[in-house]
Amino acid sequence: MGETQLFAAAPEDTRAAIMRATYEALTSHGYANLTIQRIADEFEKSKSLLYHHYDGKDDLLVDFLQYMVEHFEQETTCAGCSDPGDRLDHLLDRVVPVDIDPEKQAFTAAMIELRAQAPHDPAYREQFTEHDRALRDRFADILRDGIEDGTFADVDPAATADFLLTLVNGIRHQRVTRDDDGSVPAARAELDAYVDRRLRGGER
Repeated sequence: MGETQLFAAAPEDTRAAIMRATYEALTSHGYANLTIQRIADEFEKSKSLLYHHYDGKDDLLVDFLQYMVEHFEQETTCAGCSDPGDRLDHLLDRVVPVDIDPEKQAFTAAMIELRAQAPHDPAYREQFTEHDRALRDRFADILRDGIEDGTFADVDPAATADFLLTLVNGIRHQRVTRDDDGSVPAARAELDAYVDRRLRGGER
């Protein structure tokens, strides 16, 4: 499952096991071709247990998105980073890396498919609102700490966090909806240039 530890819970943790199976099925099949049976194929316990906990695929996927929000902080925190600049670099490398392996590419594509349901489904929209809020708040917290200790310029943390969130979501979308592979490195380079010029005042 690559480097993510999102689902590395104790074997007896049924919810984590279901979330892992959902991740594997989403990565293999995408949202459009996802079924309860395909999730069950990745699940070590019985298919009936899935229906014991969830009414159907969409109910399960909404909980999957909630699970990811709950584990967002531990997945994106740099344990050895105390400097706000290092924390921001680490976070950007986690959420918009220049290169990703095929597994992460497939999972990113599945998440974009899921986000596409949000305009028509309030439950999905609520979860993606929470996803965006978690990332925006993380950006804002890092920026506030960096402004306080002089790492970053005196910008508006909330507005800048919203801007960074918009850029991140755009790069993620471009990554999986275009055939040319040059857009992500170019966009990430401009994002890094923005951080250097606007936040660090041209200094690294």
